[in-house]
Amino acid sequence: MKRYATKDIPKSRIVDFFKRHWGSQEMVISSGVYDCSKLDGFTIVNDEDNIIGLITYIIKGKECEIISLDSIEEGKGVGTSLVQEVENLAVKENCQLIKVITTNDNLLALKFYQKRGFTLSKILNNAVEKARRIKPEIPLLGNDGIPIRDEIELIKVLN
Repeated sequence: MKRYATKDIPKSRIVDFFKRHWGSQEMVISSGVYDCSKLDGFTIVNDEDNIIGLITYIIKGKECEIISLDSIEEGKGVGTSLVQEVENLAVKENCQLIKVITTNDNLLALKFYQKRGFTLSKILNNAVEKARRIKPEIPLLGNDGIPIRDEIELIKVLN
């Protein structure tokens, strides 16, 4: 497995990855509307040269926000490695915290981030309803048939 900055991977591969896994490269969350293919990030590529993990982030002032995280091969440390890469970069950039927003149905993400030192900081009730006005293809039901309604912000304070 090899790690690359997203800027070192052909943009068409990044766009294809987001279309395959998210339907498009557009991410609509309460902090903004993002074209994930244009954001800074990191990828992990397997021996067959397939992207198996991708993380994107933005830095605003002293905050680093993870916009997207995908790990195709779960349980192999891909997601953890990518989050650690962003955390290391955030420390170098003198960020005070890292935040991430996920939806109420994404129990795997809630578990994943909390195990890595993130804490729940904010619940944004009905935020997904607002996001659907911009991106109507966001499904009504998510993981395990849970209605997707709210966003949950998690943060990790950096030393």
